[in-house]
Amino acid sequence: MSAAKQDRNYDVIVYGATGFTGQLVAAYLTRQYGVGGDLNWAIAGRSETKLRSVRESLGDAATDLKLIVADSTDGAALAALAGQTRVVLSTVGPYALYGSELVAACVDAGTDYCDLAGEVQWIRKMIDTHQERAAQTGARIVHCCGFDSIPSDIGVWFLQDHALKEFGTACRSITLYVKATKGTFSGGTLASMANIIEEAKQDRSIARIIADPYSLNPEDVREGPDGFDQRQVLFDDDAQCWTAPFVMGGVNMRVVRRSNAIAGFPYGRDFSYRETMMTGRGVSGRLKGTTFTLGLGGLVLGMSLGPTRHLLQKFVLPKPGEGPSPELQKTGFFKLMQIGHLPDGQTLRTHITGDQDPGYGSTSKMLSESAVCLARDDIQTAGGVWTPAAVMAAPLLARLRQNAGLTFEVV
Repeated sequence: MSAAKQDRNYDVIVYGATGFTGQLVAAYLTRQYGVGGDLNWAIAGRSETKLRSVRESLGDAATDLKLIVADSTDGAALAALAGQTRVVLSTVGPYALYGSELVAACVDAGTDYCDLAGEVQWIRKMIDTHQERAAQTGARIVHCCGFDSIPSDIGVWFLQDHALKEFGTACRSITLYVKATKGTFSGGTLASMANIIEEAKQDRSIARIIADPYSLNPEDVREGPDGFDQRQVLFDDDAQCWTAPFVMGGVNMRVVRRSNAIAGFPYGRDFSYRETMMTGRGVSGRLKGTTFTLGLGGLVLGMSLGPTRHLLQKFVLPKPGEGPSPELQKTGFFKLMQIGHLPDGQTLRTHITGDQDPGYGSTSKMLSESAVCLARDDIQTAGGVWTPAAVMAAPLLARLRQNAGLTFEVV
């Protein structure tokens, strides 16, 4: 870490702390690290009144938690914020609408940054805009530090690390299967989805970025063996069950492919990766997969049409700032399986689990530990726009296992 970063007031500033996920992050950091202890952190947002309310909700343990007021459109305030801390943790989405100026401020200040972005078109824009400058200033910009895409990205690194150590070669292909989840969407996630659809409608180049399986790779290596994402119900020979498209796979697969590319292709240039959702065997499994696929397609179609989107947002879907109840967060979970194939045909399997709902309870812990990892662990990676696995795989894996309720096991 540079001397300039060592001398800053804070290790982590949580930006967007008054939002649904931001409050979960603040609560987790208070429980796990306390306030005024070894980790020096603060919360930030555009409303001092709401920030005070968040601090009060955290109880007596957070009495001394510092508050920083900065609007997402105020470049001077964002620059001042970024210059005070080693890491900015941002939960302010849709990032394509509210996140760009903060990333720019962190890049200029040489400040590390992590977020929950799952917006492929915006992440590509940040790569194209800031990669060169971030390399100069030492800022490490890390998107996708929640359920999309840490279990996928760190999970692939974990399996490949095992393969390389035990067999001397990486898996030629890996498939991630979503076995089971319990959780729900928040209004913020759906707002991001609506914005992506709207951008793609207005600009066909954005639609092409979203569809390209290698759109997050460096410009000279945007090719490989993988084709378009799964769009229909398919029978999987390895898992021996029917499968349906996985809604988060669109970003996860591109992040994993970018990890391989920017690390110098340790998994090989012909490495293939895909994600899918298990729906069961026999007629019932096929029917479940068909029902889910049609429902997902209907939601996307409804969100793409102005009148139906308005009705869905008004009467059916949660609004921004809303999300699953504390009880659902605690009782939620996710169970994933990876199947990897070595060049000789041998098969390896891993299981990945999380102990709370994937989108919020578990995600808030993953994001928090990503920020602390960047701030406190001895990571020698230079500046640039990275992925979780490419910048901090081993230390983050240890933190996820120890603190965040995740398991990664070879079976």
